[in-house]
Amino acid sequence: MNTNRSIAFRFFSVMGSGQSYLNIFYILVAFPLGVFYFVFLVSGLSTGISLLIVWVGIPILVLVGVGWWVLANFERLMAIYWLKEDVAEMASPSKEGADIWTRFIAHFTNPVTWKSLLYLFIKFPLGMATFVIMVVLLSLTVAFLCMPFIYEFLPEFQIGMFFGADLPPWEINSMGDALVGVLIGLILWPVTMQVANGLAWVHAKFARFMLSLNPME
Repeated sequence: MNTNRSIAFRFFSVMGSGQSYLNIFYILVAFPLGVFYFVFLVSGLSTGISLLIVWVGIPILVLVGVGWWVLANFERLMAIYWLKEDVAEMASPSKEGADIWTRFIAHFTNPVTWKSLLYLFIKFPLGMATFVIMVVLLSLTVAFLCMPFIYEFLPEFQIGMFFGADLPPWEINSMGDALVGVLIGLILWPVTMQVANGLAWVHAKFARFMLSLNPME
């Protein structure tokens, strides 16, 4: 009995966790950021490579390289401060007195340089997938919780839930039906938060593996 109470408490207590709401915000932001990264990298790399023949492409590619390193470091900081993930440094400290060429070689032989580029590209499909899941769950939860308000103040809206082509829709024809919807919403709320925590965990571990020199530390 105590074990069941403990499981139920952990399940519903997520509704009062500030980190869970921060995780939702991170997931919602991840998609537009992923779109920006993808557009920046595709346009920058394609332009730089196409202009290599006239040498103009070299400084463009250098700028893109600097840009993707800055963006990857930004993602690392978000994983640390938003997702509370311990992500190690992206590169070893530079040796004192090292010249620019030595630092340049060290940067482009650093595996994180190329892992971070791959990370920024993957951020687009990963962010889109988690964004869609989160938006669907949030929309359903809010819709159920707001059923009494919609039934009382917006009667012109036909409220109904479709569960399948072979089943009749569940129409909200009374306040009692609307309150049943609220009950469903209260159950969906912790489910949504738990899913958000799981999706944020995926983002956090992915960032740790791709954006740290020693991901196992």
